[in-house]
Amino acid sequence: MSDLYERQRRYYHLRAAEYDESSWESRTEWHAAEVARIVAVVSALPAARTLDVACGTGFLSRHLRGELTLLDASADMLAIAAGRVPHVRIMQAEALPLPFADASFERVFSSHFYDHLRPPERKLFLAEARRVGSELVLVQQIGRPAHREGDEQRTLEDGTRHVIYKTYFTPDSLLAELGGGELLHEGRWVMVVRASL
Repeated sequence: MSDLYERQRRYYHLRAAEYDESSWESRTEWHAAEVARIVAVVSALPAARTLDVACGTGFLSRHLRGELTLLDASADMLAIAAGRVPHVRIMQAEALPLPFADASFERVFSSHFYDHLRPPERKLFLAEARRVGSELVLVQQIGRPAHREGDEQRTLEDGTRHVIYKTYFTPDSLLAELGGGELLHEGRWVMVVRASL
């Protein structure tokens, strides 16, 4: 994998302890309402044999129904997820390529991972998702007012600075890249899309 991918992996490994606070815990009334809506959308997905790619702390994983496999490159993220989502299969590994046999899952789910991949890596991820599953559900931050992507600097609570790659899709740009699909939620901050693979 690229040097950028390694840097991003390190950033999320270091961010594990503060991830939920900075991403999912309610800071404002609108944020709390949006998180509740995202949880409701994820909870309403039909039960399926699901692979959660880059599951992080398992914040959304615990709302997925059916047989569940959690995959993440960070041992620290997986330790939090394991405590939050017991009795599921957990695997520490890179997401590209996916370390599973063809047609191992009915659904590939991922939250805030696809948007950190550069275009060639996104193409590989989609090919891998098609190989192992038949449906893809993505939770992604929305680009407003338009689609944009590139390097972005982030600062952790300890003051360290990290460069990551981030794509802010619009619903239209994401669905076009996926070759079609369904917009399950469009909020102020995040969207949820589903596509057949």
